[in-house]
Amino acid sequence: MNQRPKHLPAEERRAATVEAVVDLAGEQNPSDITTTAIAQRMGLTQGALFRHFPNKDAILQAVMSWVSERLLARVDKAANSAASPIEALEAVFMTHIGFVSEHPGVPRMLFGELQRAEETLPKRMVQTLTQRYGERLCRLLEAGKAQGELDPDLDVKAAALLFIGTIQGLVMQSLMADDVARIRHDAPNVFAIYRRGISRMENTK
Repeated sequence: MNQRPKHLPAEERRAATVEAVVDLAGEQNPSDITTTAIAQRMGLTQGALFRHFPNKDAILQAVMSWVSERLLARVDKAANSAASPIEALEAVFMTHIGFVSEHPGVPRMLFGELQRAEETLPKRMVQTLTQRYGERLCRLLEAGKAQGELDPDLDVKAAALLFIGTIQGLVMQSLMADDVARIRHDAPNVFAIYRRGISRMENTK
């Protein structure tokens, strides 16, 4: 069990709670994570935990907010540092893969929330994250078309969906194989195939 200082400022305690949930989700089914397990991971009582969060849903909301802020910040930084739209797409792809490799519990939680039959705030937050991520991809894909890097007839929305679906496929393969390192190994070759599919075809006459 990870032991953390028992007396932390409120913001640090909430951040530590999010970290504990993400860690636990990497080890077990996220739906099976209880507030008791979270408190035990942090070396706290449930009463101490509930001084910072009124219930489990509030903890999940904090986790989803953490995921959204950090993932989007990372991909924005990666895209902005690239020299061209296609290079930005590759940088975003590899950055996302790196994020998942560091936090294997995150995709499990996202998938779990999307599979919920009922409408919840955490589920809506995941849907919003997916929408915002897709909008970023569409802008890069449109820029690639405008600069002549990508196929001028490329269906941008379909290409964005395929981009996200490709990452999800890699994640599922790594989860089924119980081998997080596999995703980093497979990602470059998989993106190379995606890149060839969307790139402008040169006239070979």
